[in-house]
Amino acid sequence: MTRRNIELILLCVAAPFVVLLFAMLAINKGQSLDATTLGVPIGIFAAFVIAHLATRKFAPKADPAILPIVFALSGIGICFVERLAPKLALGQVMWLFLGVACMVLVMVLVRNLDKVAKYKYTLMIVGFLLLLSPLVPGIGQEIYGSRIWLSIGNTFSFQPGEIAKIVIVLFLAGYLAQNREMLSVFTWRVGPFNLPDIRVLLPLLLMWLVALVIVVFEKDLGSALVFFFLFLIMLYVATGKKFFLVVGLGLIAIGGVGAFMAFSHVQVRVNNWLDPFADAQNTGYQLVQGIYSIADGDLFGVGIGRGLAEQIPVVESDYIFAAIAEEIGLLGAAGVLLLFLCLAIRGFVTAARAKSDVSSLVAVGLTTMIVLQAFIIVGGITRLIPLTGLTLPFISQGGSSLLASFIAVGFLLRCGDEGTGVETEVASATSSLHANSVLGRVSLGKRLTHAILILSVLFALLVANLTLIMVVQANYYQNMPGNNHTLAKEARTERGTISTYDGTVLAQSVEQEDGTYERVYPAGDLASQVVGYASTQFGTSGIEAAENDTLKGQQNFASWTDVLNSLAGIGGVGNDVTLTLNSKIQQAAQDALSGYAGACVVLDPDTGAVLAMASSPTYDAADFAAEIEKANANPDGVSTLLNRAIQTLYAPGSTFKIVTLATALEDGVAKEDTVFSSPGTMEIGNGTVSNFNKNDYGNITLAQATELSSNTAFAQLGVEMGAQKLVDGAEKFGFNKDIDFTLDTALMSLMPEPNEMTTWETAWAAAGEPVNPMNHKSPAGPQATVLEMAMVGCAIANDGTIMNPYLVEGIYNANGERSFTATPNKFLQAVSKETANRVKDVLKGVVTNGTGTAAAIDGVEVAGKTGTAEKTNSNDSWFVGMAPADNPRVVVAINLEDAAEGTGTERAQNVLKTALQVQGLL
Repeated sequence: MTRRNIELILLCVAAPFVVLLFAMLAINKGQSLDATTLGVPIGIFAAFVIAHLATRKFAPKADPAILPIVFALSGIGICFVERLAPKLALGQVMWLFLGVACMVLVMVLVRNLDKVAKYKYTLMIVGFLLLLSPLVPGIGQEIYGSRIWLSIGNTFSFQPGEIAKIVIVLFLAGYLAQNREMLSVFTWRVGPFNLPDIRVLLPLLLMWLVALVIVVFEKDLGSALVFFFLFLIMLYVATGKKFFLVVGLGLIAIGGVGAFMAFSHVQVRVNNWLDPFADAQNTGYQLVQGIYSIADGDLFGVGIGRGLAEQIPVVESDYIFAAIAEEIGLLGAAGVLLLFLCLAIRGFVTAARAKSDVSSLVAVGLTTMIVLQAFIIVGGITRLIPLTGLTLPFISQGGSSLLASFIAVGFLLRCGDEGTGVETEVASATSSLHANSVLGRVSLGKRLTHAILILSVLFALLVANLTLIMVVQANYYQNMPGNNHTLAKEARTERGTISTYDGTVLAQSVEQEDGTYERVYPAGDLASQVVGYASTQFGTSGIEAAENDTLKGQQNFASWTDVLNSLAGIGGVGNDVTLTLNSKIQQAAQDALSGYAGACVVLDPDTGAVLAMASSPTYDAADFAAEIEKANANPDGVSTLLNRAIQTLYAPGSTFKIVTLATALEDGVAKEDTVFSSPGTMEIGNGTVSNFNKNDYGNITLAQATELSSNTAFAQLGVEMGAQKLVDGAEKFGFNKDIDFTLDTALMSLMPEPNEMTTWETAWAAAGEPVNPMNHKSPAGPQATVLEMAMVGCAIANDGTIMNPYLVEGIYNANGERSFTATPNKFLQAVSKETANRVKDVLKGVVTNGTGTAAAIDGVEVAGKTGTAEKTNSNDSWFVGMAPADNPRVVVAINLEDAAEGTGTERAQNVLKTALQVQGLL
């Protein structure tokens, strides 16, 4: 199979991929797939077929892969220019056709590169004049901070530097081919080293100075880098002297430091590279917007036409690669980079096959020019290196760049046609007669191998850096508060609804006239802290935050269709979340808190389902923005946004005696009929322990001490148990443990380190009051959330087992298909079933004839424990209760801040009653 047939096959292989890109773009625009919408890719393919026919005639021995690679890159470029700047797309297509024509003309007119190289000094003059011509007043024009344009009138502008690079490559090829032996001889000996004299270093110094001129006067850091590194690589390939690479890199470092210290535009580029988010709305805006787009791409992209890269300034030119990464993903972006790397490999293979030094060096120079430019611009966009103002060859919008790239390909194909052929190449590599031809075949092969390895490492770094941004750090960038891409996408996404188990809608999205969606909360203040808010300005909280991806339709897929739509970037309605909350029980819990700060939690002890979670003060969920502004204005005030059920630690007071009693019975420290003396006050551990109001109960049993809530009796029990058993027992109920709860803001309930607790502290801890007389490192305890005390009640109600509490009952897609159903799971085994039943029997007495009689309900037996957490100037009123006592179906824990004794018990009674009515038990 001939080279040209291979080339034709590769063109045909690339064509469907190019057509597919345009087809996806047309579909996204709502257009039909016909000759009109697909005419551009068909026309591009036709142009390259003509170029193939010209190559077949005028450069039949040229490399067969170069033209198909350029076709693929050009097709991607035209597609994305059409996507990002449709008004400029027609012009770009015309430039492409002109570029293909110029490429063919190069093959037709330039038949011998050695003859061209004879005019090397003329080429040098022309190249430098073109490169520096934008500095001429009157015709030079500065755009976007760089003076690299020639302007003709007000309608036409051109970058002469793009053509200048090609001319300078031709000059350097001729110069190095003629002088490579002189440049390779180092005659100055310093100790054990042979160094070049000043005549050998002059070309390197000259190129360095020209690069500095470009940086200083044209403010074109990208072109300066390409220009200098291009010369370095050509010099290395010609001479094989690594010394030039070392000196060249040193000169780059010196020039870079000097330019940074002397010029503000260089400082801005470097500072933006180090931290673009420091000035994200000004100098760092373009880079930040590019990162946001790239981070959204993931593996497969958001879909062509579905990205937000148009928010990046000059995206169609400088930042087109960011749009590619966003819309065709990491795999597509990495594929583009691999195409450039393949171009580098085929260009260097062309150099290895060349029949003359000039052809070989031209191939090296032009290949390096194209590929190095791609590396520098993509490296800048992805923050691997400081950003420079370059275009991505064959892809970025811009006629100058596109035309120059095609002319370079024309010369590259001519170099390949002048090649010796595979058979001759192998023969010359093994023949001493030809060992020194074309820079020395063996030596040339080694140098080209080193160069391609360097380029391969550079492009591997690009892919690794892309992976870091698009996979590893994607969530970090997407969740940044200032990420306007995320905010804009979410504004156009119909989030799923949030509703209670009995069908009350708590949150839903309503479409506005402009196509965006507004989040509304029709239930007012019902469960507002649980539901939270979703805002483009303030972010998310509550269930809106915990189930954010689910509500956006990016998680918990109900069908394979949902999965495929997500991978394809096809947006849709988010998933609906159904909570375990019951609206009637929730309302009763909120009513119980009326007039007080505090919290109330209602659990199903058998499953752990949260039937109600109320916090006071509360707010109308529709007014969350005003509440946030109030909280920001007065950070030390009482915030209605705080969910006191899980975000506040309280002294549990006498409700903690449930834990102390259960631990004592479980460990055999005491029994229900164990007698304790219960004076109004007593000295324990050099401190005073007292009953509420200093009531003296005489000698009473442990069961009676629970009913009467005797602090002095439980203090003695705690001392008898010891700190270690008391803390161990509390930890079995969930203290000092993280709870895997739906809302990730749940606090850990606390107990001190046993070896740090004094006797007096142990006595008070057993009675539910945290004191810390020694200010030890571990926190005073017990301190508990209201949720934790509800879980303590569940342990007694559910035969000693605590189920993991949860809020989400089910998730459904827009078609009503269920994708998730909650599965109850065990959290802890606090005590044995026998102990739990014994404690429950004691707690019945609390409600029957003890401190909890206000919780009694006609027709249903209730078990529970009151609590009064004493503070300096007021008390908190607690109650933990369960019903029906023999087989509890509901557990309530409530705490009212700064409330009179027994208030919590009275308020809890109606919550229990409502829950029993909802469950049909009353």
